[in-house]
Amino acid sequence: MLQQVAPIAYVLFAWWFSTGVILYLVGLPRATHKWTMAATTLMLAIALAAIAHSAQDAGHAAAYVGFTGALAVWAWQEVAFLLGYVTGPRRQPCPAQARGWRRAGLAFQTVLHHELALLLLGATLVALTWHQPNRGALAAFAILWCMRQSAKLNFFLGVRNLNDHFLPTHLAYMHSYFRRRRMNGLFPLSVIAATVATIAAWQWALTGDLTAAREAAALLAATLLSLGVLEHWFMVIPLPSHALWNWGLRSRE
Repeated sequence: MLQQVAPIAYVLFAWWFSTGVILYLVGLPRATHKWTMAATTLMLAIALAAIAHSAQDAGHAAAYVGFTGALAVWAWQEVAFLLGYVTGPRRQPCPAQARGWRRAGLAFQTVLHHELALLLLGATLVALTWHQPNRGALAAFAILWCMRQSAKLNFFLGVRNLNDHFLPTHLAYMHSYFRRRRMNGLFPLSVIAATVATIAAWQWALTGDLTAAREAAALLAATLLSLGVLEHWFMVIPLPSHALWNWGLRSRE
């Protein structure tokens, strides 16, 4: 039982703690941001080296190392985006008269460099884990990427909770590209697709004929998918989900 609970607990803690740390760092005074970016870039280099090494190992510990490395890679792009270093060429609010595809095009310009960075990081992980026995890092990154793309589209189309607390003031212009609505047509499809994938992942993790290492990797992935579904529900249910990270938002006071 402990062997199955440990990966779940690890993902829950890593998700909660890393999100809070990122929010705290990006909320510090602007003078600290260059140092935060430098430290995070060093972390990225260490994470890529750890992923490359763990990819060659199909053992139990390597599953955790690869997963943690993927979280660190993801944290780098989150920090780079929220600090405003890797966003997009457009840094102005959406014009009030922009509608339809024009609004979508302008919104994409605000995150163009960010999206290119994600593709580059994903390609790097593909290269590091290519034909290797442990591809858990790539799986974790792919889950994060898919769930984040779905979240971005739903924010653009409109949801109840826009997580206004999470964007720092220098990115306040991005709020103009979001819509506040009770629901949009994409949201049910997003949740259904993610839920089906999550159920399949849990079935594979709990009932598949897996080694201890592969079971741990599968449980890490399944738990991460479950959190992605939960974050989608946070967009529409009338609950102050941001309270989970109030401690990380204190740096903005």
